[in-house]
Amino acid sequence: MGEITASELETRLREGEKLSVIDVREPDEWESGHIKEAISIPMSVFIERLGELNDMEEPLYLVCRSGNRSGRVSEYLATQGYEVVNVLGGMLSWPGQVVTGE
Repeated sequence: MGEITASELETRLREGEKLSVIDVREPDEWESGHIKEAISIPMSVFIERLGELNDMEEPLYLVCRSGNRSGRVSEYLATQGYEVVNVLGGMLSWPGQVVTGE
């Protein structure tokens, strides 16, 4: 399991890298502002939606509000054999633009 800072992730996305970013926050948090390239899979339904990860390029970059929930999901996915990277500091540290709404 790897780690990346929010600003490093923002730089890589801004430079055009195609990365699989998964936001594990709940829908109300997602709608109040998220990374444009991210996909919403809330932690509360993550296991039910695990199959969706098969269509994504690894490593999977996981983000939440502060890095705590995404860290827990990252640990779980790592035990399942996924290559994962936790975004340290989460959206609280995100320096880039955010998109609101669904």
